[in-house]
Amino acid sequence: MNEAGDAEYDVIVLGGGAVGENAAARPVGHGLSAAVVEEHLLGGECSYYACMPSKALLRPGEVLDAVRRVPGAREAVTGEIDTAEALRRRDKLTSGWDDSGQEDWVRGEGIALYRGHGRLVGEREIEVTDESGGTSRLRATRAVVLATGSRAAVPPIDGLRETRTWDSRDITTAKEVPERLVILGGGVVGVEMAQAWRSLGSREVTLIEMADRLLGPEEPFVGAELADALRESGVDVRTGTQATGVRRPADDAPVTVTTSDGAEVTADELVVAVGRAPITEDIGLETVGLEPGKYVLTDDQLRVLGVDGDWLYAVGDCNGRNLLTHMGKYQARVAGDVIAGKSAVAHSDHNATPRVVFTTPLVGAVGLTEATARERGHRVVTVTHDTGAVAGAVTKGGGLSGTSKLVIDDDRRIVLGATFTGPAADELVHGATIAVAGEVPVDRLWHAVPSFPTVSEVWLRLLEKYGL
Repeated sequence: MNEAGDAEYDVIVLGGGAVGENAAARPVGHGLSAAVVEEHLLGGECSYYACMPSKALLRPGEVLDAVRRVPGAREAVTGEIDTAEALRRRDKLTSGWDDSGQEDWVRGEGIALYRGHGRLVGEREIEVTDESGGTSRLRATRAVVLATGSRAAVPPIDGLRETRTWDSRDITTAKEVPERLVILGGGVVGVEMAQAWRSLGSREVTLIEMADRLLGPEEPFVGAELADALRESGVDVRTGTQATGVRRPADDAPVTVTTSDGAEVTADELVVAVGRAPITEDIGLETVGLEPGKYVLTDDQLRVLGVDGDWLYAVGDCNGRNLLTHMGKYQARVAGDVIAGKSAVAHSDHNATPRVVFTTPLVGAVGLTEATARERGHRVVTVTHDTGAVAGAVTKGGGLSGTSKLVIDDDRRIVLGATFTGPAADELVHGATIAVAGEVPVDRLWHAVPSFPTVSEVWLRLLEKYGL
């Protein structure tokens, strides 16, 4: 049963996604009282529409690729992916979009739960409207934390807003395989879903990216290697191409996308994955002097800028600092500590953010790219090595390759950033995160001996190339 009626708590969190749950649990762990306001599913985007279902969709193709690279094992593969079973597993990992288990966890942590739409109505004041129209008035004695997340952005393309399309939620929850699929956007959602649905049986997948490479914020080799892999799997990758028009005569008719080079692509479904927009337009920001619909900017203790009194905080996607679930949860922990009177400052979401793209090849990165490091004025030296050219990679099967790169501050002799593509890149990145976040001198990293035979031996090769 959900709480109702007027009440007072030390901390009130608007938004019950993974970030909001952490923003409430951390202060409770410090002995404070907290309430969460959520109108949809507890656990939020990551649990039901992003991280978990997308990885479930990618996993069958990843496993098949790994098995087919190993002589003796590949001969055992006699069929194709059972798509129905893959989708059933996806549904299981999302608990069938039932958040009762999450509700049990929230209550078990001692957090009060209010189901409904929450809005600021003044300093430390929240009004919650439930689905029946009833309202509750909540007051926070210490802090209100905004954790309202983000939604898929819609670009200004002729005909797009008038056309039925899919967003990131639709593509990860689809019940049937679309025969022909067009995806706008070569970011993480775009590349992961292009690969996933191609492996699950989509006959035609076209990926359109207006920039000259996929995953533009990463090192240039990442986008190039990933584009090659997608094309090899049958995805039509078009970079440096912009969608200029969309038309669909009826909701159940095929959709046609016109591109900047004059071409047309027709598909059964169109996925718009060109970025995110904050969900801040109807949460009462105007009552505290902020502009609705914009990112809510914060300082490094996650206190909202432009609001006096140190009572309003914003964590996760809605503050625009770093749109990754794990970094939002990190911000939530920092905010929870600050609210409880502890000394805490968020800095990893500026300089030591780990990122993984769960494609084949895997992509793992942390910290600054070479270009960003140079823009910030660092005197850097970079070293690269073939990720597949170590014994640990060879043991995983044939034909594995990739690139490993370190960006090193040559004055301070610390690692500013690392990027890995290829085998075990998703696991390599945490060792790199420790090196970057801890500012571990490379002369000391030299004594962190990788086990043999593991892919981590690439660290030894990289440090040798630096001159150690």
